[in-house]
Amino acid sequence: MRRPRRLRWDVPEPRTTHPYRDSALMWAVCALIIVLVAWLSGGPVGRAIVYAVGFFVVATAWSWWRWRERLRRRR
Repeated sequence: MRRPRRLRWDVPEPRTTHPYRDSALMWAVCALIIVLVAWLSGGPVGRAIVYAVGFFVVATAWSWWRWRERLRRRR
């Protein structure tokens, strides 16, 4: 009888050599999408820029904090 497949709930280790830079680039692209959606929909672009900058700062800080915690646990 065949064994049932098991789900893997663990997160695989990232394969990047520049995790801080890569996370900052990813959040910058997401912030740009916020501004583009506001511009394309005719919304207030100035307010969208403020929100996008705030989003970028908070998201990048959180990502970098998580990377530091992960590195500290490995040591």
